[in-house]
Amino acid sequence: QIPAPTRSYNIIMVQTRAQKAGDTPQRKPRATPQTRSTAPKANGAQKASSGNTRSREKAVAASPKPHEDAGQPVTSKTAIVGAIVVLLISYFTMPNSLQPVGRPTVHHVWYFGWISAISTGLGVLPLVFAPDLDTYWVGVSNAIAAGMMVAASYSLMAEGCTFDEPDDLSEISSSVRTLIGAILGLVFIVGTKKFLEQHEEYHIGDLAGADFRRVLLIIFVMTLHSFSEGVGIGVSFGGENGGELGVFISASLAVHNVPEGLAVAVVLLPRKVSKLTAALWCIGTSIPQPLMAVPAFIFVHYFIPILPVGLGFAGGAMAWVALFELLSEAFEDTKSTTATGVISSISLLVMLWLQNSIDDATH
Repeated sequence: QIPAPTRSYNIIMVQTRAQKAGDTPQRKPRATPQTRSTAPKANGAQKASSGNTRSREKAVAASPKPHEDAGQPVTSKTAIVGAIVVLLISYFTMPNSLQPVGRPTVHHVWYFGWISAISTGLGVLPLVFAPDLDTYWVGVSNAIAAGMMVAASYSLMAEGCTFDEPDDLSEISSSVRTLIGAILGLVFIVGTKKFLEQHEEYHIGDLAGADFRRVLLIIFVMTLHSFSEGVGIGVSFGGENGGELGVFISASLAVHNVPEGLAVAVVLLPRKVSKLTAALWCIGTSIPQPLMAVPAFIFVHYFIPILPVGLGFAGGAMAWVALFELLSEAFEDTKSTTATGVISSISLLVMLWLQNSIDDATH
């Protein structure tokens, strides 16, 4: 055994040699009460700073850009291209002489049907400066559109029932043919509605669900009645005095199409559809006019007997949409049966007056 003093001396010598060799590990400084209290604060400050930075980044990403306005509908590139196409067709298909000399040509029939169709887009003009509409004014717009469509439906049915053309060789009276067409129109539009209700995933831009279904039904019925108007243009050019009568009928239909375009526009614009897009949809509802005018002009004797059926078909479908879609929504939005009834009645009477004035000028 080594005596105690000698052991202490050996331990001291070992420690001294280790220090000289540089093997002594560096001790970490003891944490004082001050350092213990400041370390958590520093960590917390760093976390808070990073959290604030993330919050600022999220806020900047979520904030709208200066040129974006969520309340205003944006005109799509497709709508701009569509407007350019309409202008190009209007320019390049124009005949050398608008007034036919002698017997009208297919070129004249097409172009007058086209002019009648694009005039429907002018229905948007009264609403160009209209502000954003709240729910009440959307209901008022629907009431106005309903009145216009009921008047148009009445005019179509009346024209079909009183149809009298020397070349009409059908043994079935025009009234019966109009009634058959109206029943077919009702069946078609009800079937279309049920189909759309089963396919809620369909949409037009931002329109979906009930808004999409209602707008599409209106576009359908306005397009359907354009078929009969196109046949009317073609038949008018095919008569004995087709050069003068066809031009006059086309011009009267062009004027008649403006309030019909308004009926479509007052339904589209409150649903955040841009004005240019709404104008193109209005024109689209009348595209069947030039498309049907040409074959009706070429095969006039075949188209005359079915014209009352087409008038009844469009009239029946239009009446159903006006009464069971537009008016019902107008009642819901305005919360006033009296206001909706008065507005739609005034709209109906004004539309009837316009149509009678055009018919009187035509005859």
